[in-house]
Amino acid sequence: MKNLIVTLVLFITSSIATSQAQTTNVITHNKVTIVTNPKKGTNSFKKWGTFPSKNSKVRRITMNVTLAYPEDRAIAHWDYMDRIKILRKGGVKGKNINYEIGRMLTPYGSNFKEGWNYTWKLDVTDFESFLRDSVEIEYIHTGYESPDLGWDLTVDFEFLFGPAVADFISVEKMWDGNFQYGNPEMDIEKSLIPIQIKKAKGSSFGRFRIQHTGHGMDQPNGCSEFCSRWRELIFDGEVVDHRDMWKDCGENPLYPQGGTWIFDRAYWCPGDLQVPDIIDVPLTKSKHTLDLDMEPFTANNLDQPKEQITSYFFQFGAPNNTNDVAIEEIIAPNNLDNYNRYNPTGFNPRIKIQNLGKENLRTLEITYKTDGFEEKTFKWEGDLDFYQAAIITLPGIINAKKGLNTFSVVLSEPNGVEDEWDGDNSMESEFNDIPTIPSKIVVDFMTNNKPEDNSIYIVNSLNDTIYAKTPEQLEPATKYSDTLELVEDNYYLNLIDTAGDGLEFWFMAKSGYGCLRLKDTEGNLIHLFESDNGNGQFYGFRANNESKVDTVVTQLSVNIFPRMVKDYLTIYTTTNKTSTLKVRITMDGKYIETHEYTNIKDSETGMDVRHLKKGRYVMEIYVNGEHKMNRRFNKQ
Repeated sequence: MKNLIVTLVLFITSSIATSQAQTTNVITHNKVTIVTNPKKGTNSFKKWGTFPSKNSKVRRITMNVTLAYPEDRAIAHWDYMDRIKILRKGGVKGKNINYEIGRMLTPYGSNFKEGWNYTWKLDVTDFESFLRDSVEIEYIHTGYESPDLGWDLTVDFEFLFGPAVADFISVEKMWDGNFQYGNPEMDIEKSLIPIQIKKAKGSSFGRFRIQHTGHGMDQPNGCSEFCSRWRELIFDGEVVDHRDMWKDCGENPLYPQGGTWIFDRAYWCPGDLQVPDIIDVPLTKSKHTLDLDMEPFTANNLDQPKEQITSYFFQFGAPNNTNDVAIEEIIAPNNLDNYNRYNPTGFNPRIKIQNLGKENLRTLEITYKTDGFEEKTFKWEGDLDFYQAAIITLPGIINAKKGLNTFSVVLSEPNGVEDEWDGDNSMESEFNDIPTIPSKIVVDFMTNNKPEDNSIYIVNSLNDTIYAKTPEQLEPATKYSDTLELVEDNYYLNLIDTAGDGLEFWFMAKSGYGCLRLKDTEGNLIHLFESDNGNGQFYGFRANNESKVDTVVTQLSVNIFPRMVKDYLTIYTTTNKTSTLKVRITMDGKYIETHEYTNIKDSETGMDVRHLKKGRYVMEIYVNGEHKMNRRFNKQ
């Protein structure tokens, strides 16, 4: 097509489960540097891609969104709401679509160093009929920070070919806008009025798909960004979905971030590609009515609270198969960053499955193994409706060799019969074997000022708790060193913080600073836990009587406290080698000053920052000349 600018399109074809299952990847945005436009508060990045033809049978489309440290500037700092849209299809003179298919909440990036990147995944199969042939994809980046800061963006659509789960019939936009919330003069319910749906010919069920986030700061209740409020979907006068619009951010696998990443928010978190809510309803008559209601609320600052809503109503034919199951995820073992809250682990694999058949899924055979080891089987029993998913914990040790391993899962015999399409019944993940450590270890734990929030558990492969530190056993700002002699087995240590603010968080200086480390009996470091960890941290390991700590490999942790500071801060450095520490201080990517300290090992180093002007600073941390990490602090 003339004048059509087509970005890099990558086609990769490979077998997944059977000879029937093929995949293709289409990359529209390939390391595109995105920056804000402070004059407008929004900036558009449009790219064309050549997608599979309309004649191709598509089973599933996964959109992979990657943000990376940019190659030509410093990384962005703020949590802004971005959107990914299908803008046009059919070429430059084709049809305008303007469908939001994904909502990205950018992370606080100031902690991330050069080379950082992170990928989020989202199922966008509902839009498959529009992701065909020539399509223009738009990424809208909002915000007001300096264009000298940014992200490198990649948007990659992965197609799994195969028969549709249910045939697409039609789609219509529902409620779409940035609605004021709590303003009696502009009552949100006047915008969220009931909508009548006409049943399309051949349709069997409808799917309501909604992206919904709260923004703005009404005092003193925090609405809409920092207040929990409920939302209801009403179908023909009956509430079919009621939920609190609130999200636990201390569980975010992208951590630590530079800002207030742990603060729970109005259905979103910094560093999150939001998963839309999907509610399926039967279509049994010629017309149906949908209504969306928000919890009644009156704001004090009437122009502040906003509810950003985009929603669609899809109509589909009946599910094409009766007994049809798919594997969605291998949660553990898995090396991917988004599963780091559950890895590394040495026992009890975790997977997620989904029922794609019209018959409720009640039984399933699951076969799993690590390549090179014996196969294991498990019979799952439950009761999943169509399109419902379940997370399953499988029994047993996770076998592994040293280094990189491949774990595989195969699903079969849904409801005791043959799966009607097995192209999505298997999956593999790569993982590294859990570390092997000495059987005799020291749990070295320094509490912060709020030990009532913290617990530590060590659990063996039989799921027995063999060591615990519970809140009633802990005193504030106290160091505990417990020597344990473990039998040879696989274990995990789970640090839990019920308040979701970790052992240290810069915004909560009064909570103090705590840390957790594992050592051998000679004082050599085995593992350093991240103090700024939100809800806690998980660590799997193997105890072995003959194991010795590898002191050649550098173990390193550097934290600064307090990070909201007027005069002096302390740099806490823990490493297993005497080292030279250099800190390079920048503001908005611009160099300010450098400090260097020698003979650092297990050290607390004071720093005078009285001379710095007020603002947000990034401390780039170098150990023996190598850039290891970034930490942020605010001069008040």
